[in-house]
Amino acid sequence: MERKSGILIHITSLPTRFGIGDLGPKAYEFVDILKGSKQSLWQVLPLNPTDPAYDNSPYHSISTFAGNTLLISPEVLREQGLLSLNDLENVPQFNNTHVEYEKIITYKYELYQKAFENFKKIGNESAFENFISENASWLDNFALFVTLKHKFGNSAFVNWPEELKRREPHSIESAKRDLSAEIEFEQFLQFEFHSQWFSLKNYCNHNGILLIGDIPIYVDADSSDVWVEPYNFKLDVNMIPTGVAGVPPDYFSATGQLWGNPVYNWENIKNNDFSWWKRRIANALKLFDFVRIDHFRGLVAFWEVPYGEKTAIKGQWQAVPAYDFFGSLKRTFTNLPIIAEDLGIITDDVREVMDHFGFPGMKVLLFAFGGGKDNPYLPYNYERNCVVYTGTHDNNTVRGWLENEATESEKELFEDYIGKSAGKASVNWEMIRLAQSSVAAFAIVPIQDVLGLDASARMNTPSTIGNNWRFKLSSSGEITPYFEKLREFTEVYERD
Repeated sequence: MERKSGILIHITSLPTRFGIGDLGPKAYEFVDILKGSKQSLWQVLPLNPTDPAYDNSPYHSISTFAGNTLLISPEVLREQGLLSLNDLENVPQFNNTHVEYEKIITYKYELYQKAFENFKKIGNESAFENFISENASWLDNFALFVTLKHKFGNSAFVNWPEELKRREPHSIESAKRDLSAEIEFEQFLQFEFHSQWFSLKNYCNHNGILLIGDIPIYVDADSSDVWVEPYNFKLDVNMIPTGVAGVPPDYFSATGQLWGNPVYNWENIKNNDFSWWKRRIANALKLFDFVRIDHFRGLVAFWEVPYGEKTAIKGQWQAVPAYDFFGSLKRTFTNLPIIAEDLGIITDDVREVMDHFGFPGMKVLLFAFGGGKDNPYLPYNYERNCVVYTGTHDNNTVRGWLENEATESEKELFEDYIGKSAGKASVNWEMIRLAQSSVAAFAIVPIQDVLGLDASARMNTPSTIGNNWRFKLSSSGEITPYFEKLREFTEVYERD
């Protein structure tokens, strides 16, 4: 890992007139801004489909392989001749700084239907057929899964007719025949998403920008992954999880966190030579240059809570064959550019696995100013093989933290670091300076901290629903002056 710096901003937060950031012109404009300010890393959140039932969180998805079709750019569809200028004239009045998922889903899918009808008349059939063939290992089942969910009123697959729930071959083939048009539409959307993503990725790489992606450790119980390969998960005979994921009680929560995802059946996964995980990593390495694994410690040992519990209190730690797993990955992939999300309470066994395989961990400056001089997030305690952040998507902004969350002792230590003369208007830059000047190989700053925004701009507040994952920039022009200053920091601390 060479010494670099970059920005954390999800695609949905880019400014567009379509209510949500996408893979169109504004994404390319943002790459130009990154290049102009000598930033060489762009970190995004998971790209998988989101679900309104889960607040459209990118960490809850019906597929670990499919892409989020809300990110498809209508402008690129127009450039391809699949939409007309007239189709893009009457755009609804969307909120300028807040993603309104419900309105956007309705609007965009009407456009996508028009684009699909035009694609069947004038589209590149050979490229589409190649895409379907190359991605058949997940695409066919995913497209059928989504189509069946629509057919059955978006109900969970465990509530479908038994023969479809259990994927009896005759019923599956019958459904494919009866729903072929709907299945082809879902395949088309994935084709467009992946075409637009790889075009953007190529532009990033051509301009010296590396993409850091993010994969959640778990998948949802109601997902194509569980439906197609239930033996990878701990399920009962009715395909209901016997154990679900979470984290135990700690200083922050007396009852722990109960996530509800099915936990992995590592015995079966190991007996199958970790093939599902290898396919998952291979897919991520196509999409990204570096892959951040969320809740990395769950790949060493995980907290399993009996299904039906209301809290995470009655869980137990379960071991993962971590050395076998990562050793097998290392033998399969000549390059394994993984970043381990190792935040929270990390035990020695997790650190030993990270050290053994050379995986860099994360340092978050918002956590640095409590707990004394041995706090691992204080810059003088860093090792080079790590990634430092001012904050993450789960944190408040630097301004929001200082104004609303920091204790008096944290404020005092923070002032010791930045100097008591620094005003509130510059606290974000002082925190950026600490990150950039550290020995950490990568220094990454959320866009909100570059702009010095307050708590109203945070991306996610864990354990809450209703107002997360919605932050959006209103325009690209507003951010350019801030990136000029960021370039100065990058040059001074030789991260270019």
